[in-house]
Amino acid sequence: MTHLQTILVALSVFSGAATQRITGLGFALVASPLLVLVIGPFQGVLLANALTLIINVIVLSTTWRAVEPGRLMLLIPAALLAVPLGARVSHLISAPLLMIVIGGVILVALSAALLLRNIQLFPGPVGALAAGALSGFMNVTAGVGGPAITLYAIGDAWAQRSFVASMQVYFGAINLASILTKGLPAMLPGTAMVLAAALLCGIVLGQVLTAVITPAQARQGVVTLALIGAVATLMKGILWL
Repeated sequence: MTHLQTILVALSVFSGAATQRITGLGFALVASPLLVLVIGPFQGVLLANALTLIINVIVLSTTWRAVEPGRLMLLIPAALLAVPLGARVSHLISAPLLMIVIGGVILVALSAALLLRNIQLFPGPVGALAAGALSGFMNVTAGVGGPAITLYAIGDAWAQRSFVASMQVYFGAINLASILTKGLPAMLPGTAMVLAAALLCGIVLGQVLTAVITPAQARQGVVTLALIGAVATLMKGILWL
């Protein structure tokens, strides 16, 4: 990477890390587009997986007491089991068409959840299994696993503090599985140090902002990120098609 590219990527990593600390998710959505643009789709996704896993571990170190193991015991296995299915489907159906379908479905579901707040789209344990499976499927096919979990969190009135902590374990498991499957990204030591510094600074900023941002505002941020992710997936599919 050139110096300018390194600076731009570092800024996106900084912003993504702060977003992840405040809302519990969103690093990949904020940072991945520029990572993919600068270093290519394969290495860009690998780097996003690795950096997100680091964030998951760091944020979890300060929030682990709020983790809800009961929910994770349903969400994580369902997500991991759906990954092979998603990988197979992605080879059978064209990527643009798959993105259009997934983005459209999630956009409609999120809109319904916001407009009809008394309706639970993923109720109870069965809903958790369904949300986890859909999230894992979407993560491997379209690169966005957050919107499905957001739908579940909205419907089940998941407390924001517990949601943030639990999402670090959830996405940590998915990212670790991805890294074990695909390997680590190729990165020069100097660039890695710059990105690591940007990552830590972003987490620190996010930690400071959590003291002034209310749970309601943080939850609104989660929903906004989920909507952006759904729209981005839909538009990417339309443009590629």
